[in-house]
Amino acid sequence: MTADLNEKVERYERLLREALEKADISPIERSHMRKVAEDYKNMARSYYEDGMHFIRSEDPVNALICFSYGHAWLDAGARLGVFDVDDDVLFTI
Repeated sequence: MTADLNEKVERYERLLREALEKADISPIERSHMRKVAEDYKNMARSYYEDGMHFIRSEDPVNALICFSYGHAWLDAGARLGVFDVDDDVLFTI
């Protein structure tokens, strides 16, 4: 049985969108780790926007790659402890 690419793109887009909404930056203002968290979240948001661009361009393979990379940035931040998250479905915690 092969995976349905369009279903995966829709699922990964939804997962990244929900993770972006739930990833609250936890380090205090003006700290080095705050900048790290902001950088991670900006990278995730940029990959999300790139993924949406690829959907509009009817390029589902690159859209899926972008959503996966974006989610990886948020997961890495959650594991590092720069995001305050409690959802073990959206994040690898």
